[in-house]
Amino acid sequence: MRDAINNLKTKQPSNSVTHRLKAYHSSLPTHHSLKTMWEYTDKVLDLFYNPKNQGVLEDQGEAGIKISTGEVGSIACGDALRLHLKIDVEYDKILDARFQTFGCTSAIASSEALVELVKGLTLDNALKITNKQIADYLGGLPEAKMHCSVMGQEALEAAIYNYRGIERDVHEDDDEGALICSCFGITENKIRRVILENNLTSAEDVTNYVKAGGGCGSCLANIDDIIQEVREKASTATAVNTTTSTVIPVIQSAPRALTNVQKIALIQKVLDEEVRPVLIADGGDVELYDVDGDIVKVLLQGACGSCSSSTATLKIAIEARLRERISPNIVVESVGSPVRN
Repeated sequence: MRDAINNLKTKQPSNSVTHRLKAYHSSLPTHHSLKTMWEYTDKVLDLFYNPKNQGVLEDQGEAGIKISTGEVGSIACGDALRLHLKIDVEYDKILDARFQTFGCTSAIASSEALVELVKGLTLDNALKITNKQIADYLGGLPEAKMHCSVMGQEALEAAIYNYRGIERDVHEDDDEGALICSCFGITENKIRRVILENNLTSAEDVTNYVKAGGGCGSCLANIDDIIQEVREKASTATAVNTTTSTVIPVIQSAPRALTNVQKIALIQKVLDEEVRPVLIADGGDVELYDVDGDIVKVLLQGACGSCSSSTATLKIAIEARLRERISPNIVVESVGSPVRN
């Protein structure tokens, strides 16, 4: 996919092609008893005809700025997206974004919408963007094209997790489980997730969101079975609060906690990129020694090891930054000399 996207030119429809496309869409009857599959909103068409955010963001060596990229999709499956984010390291904020896409009108418009939505957001707030918000920004998408908004959401997550040094995105279970759709490589776990997140009720809905079942169609019966099982479990898991007689759904979407491996990788990344350069400039250094839950053990070196203000170094330079970037519960201790609040 990388080579194919790299070879794509940032191209827009020629005036003659644009004219014919606009003429075609304007010629459609305004009152259809049956809405055509490809009847796009004016917003979708405007972003498709006039894309403003196509292209690449390259690292220019600016101080305090990082470029991160996320890739999803497959050329073989007909859609692929590469998203570039320009990130302010100090404020954890997206300053700019660009995209390269191989896909249809909906894919280009969804990518444009995504870029406009994320500009100016912190990374944590950007992660809260859903595929529904992307579709809503466009005034809606044809049901058969909802997978384009899903692809945008997943590219955003991939770019942010790549920046944070986490190898796998938040949907790390998607590649596990039984392969249901061999045409598009979609697993049972991914189908279950998208059913729950979007409240899907039919195999056609699943096809629209992740393409599963859109090839040979042999997996549609299996998708129907998965939908029925998911809905039965959701119904069974609904608890009734007898005191208030309020029905409380047990199934809730909550952020997935970092695994220990992910936490260690992120701690090391913050130390290497944000803490050590400051300490080295003053003749000191720090080395990650161990991580035990929220206890981070470090070894102060050089001037930091013998400095009388080493406690302040631990609390202000290291612990405060790790709490800001990773978890407010983190406590930093110096090996052999624990420091606590």
